[in-house]
Amino acid sequence: MSTIFVTGGAGFIGSALVRLLLADSDHVVVNIDKLTYAGNLESLADCADNERHIFSPTDICDRAALDALFAQHQPAGVIHLAAESHVDRSIHAAGDFIQTNFVGTFVLLEAARTYWNALPQAQRDSFRFHHVSTDEVFGSLGPTGSFSETTAYDPRSPYSASKASSDHLVRAWQHTYGLPTLVTNCSNNYGPRQFPEKLVPLMILNAVAGKPLPIYGKGANVRDWLYVDDHARALRLVFERGQVGATYCIGGNAERTNIEVVDTLCAILEELSPRRGGGSYREQKTFVADRPGHDLRYAIDATKMRRELGWSPQENFATGLRKTVAWYLANADWVGHVQSGEYRHWLERNYGNRT
Repeated sequence: MSTIFVTGGAGFIGSALVRLLLADSDHVVVNIDKLTYAGNLESLADCADNERHIFSPTDICDRAALDALFAQHQPAGVIHLAAESHVDRSIHAAGDFIQTNFVGTFVLLEAARTYWNALPQAQRDSFRFHHVSTDEVFGSLGPTGSFSETTAYDPRSPYSASKASSDHLVRAWQHTYGLPTLVTNCSNNYGPRQFPEKLVPLMILNAVAGKPLPIYGKGANVRDWLYVDDHARALRLVFERGQVGATYCIGGNAERTNIEVVDTLCAILEELSPRRGGGSYREQKTFVADRPGHDLRYAIDATKMRRELGWSPQENFATGLRKTVAWYLANADWVGHVQSGEYRHWLERNYGNRT
């Protein structure tokens, strides 16, 4: 049994990884999350009584607090997901993204390096710092081709620039100091428990509430969609078996235009939860002014993940999207708490002083 730090473990992807590690491994998970607006411990309700889950409401920019956590828990590694992650928010509040994604990663790297330097040699050799990033650092693709581990960086938004900067920090700490790091870049995630500002949950929840379904531009922007539990499995594989210093691209092999995503969601909803008064959910579609600098197309070539680690997605887009819609329809309490802000009280009610 070893201890792993998961930063951002109350977020969408982080909570999926925490649930996987607690269910399918013997690791003790120290979940480090300062619980900004999208951090939701209610997504970890099934883990609240698990003694191998230790929650710490720590800001990754707080060096003293991080040093204390490393000294107390003696982790075998770090999987770093803590980040501000929504492009639209980054356009209007870029400073938050620089602080968390760039400065926070620097502070965490330094805390990890100090701890790692003091370890016995065998533990130094086995320690890993796994930085989780995004395909958005690569910029925008034309109508053909895919991002891979050798694609040049070309970030186009404050969010992607902050993540690209943090990627470079992690690689520099490996090259300069020898810290054993790994980097993964993933495509668009979707699945249960995603904060409803993102496309898939926003469309589901607006549809059933009878609200407009806002689509940027003409809905022609293309993304490669990755089911969140498939991503969590990939992250665990890279952390446990990836080559130090390597980068791995993780994608779902499921390219869709935004309009195709919305139309598919509408079709699933019409089957699982027909619209009140009849008609099609597609009637609620509305087109809005495009986002500034909206990248046209992303796609991931995950060949290296398949070849070196034997990973491939278990969900295709049809099965994953259907599971996602069904989950949101069946979990009205979770949705209601997120939309009302009630989820912020989950920590006090269910974790008490177990932090």
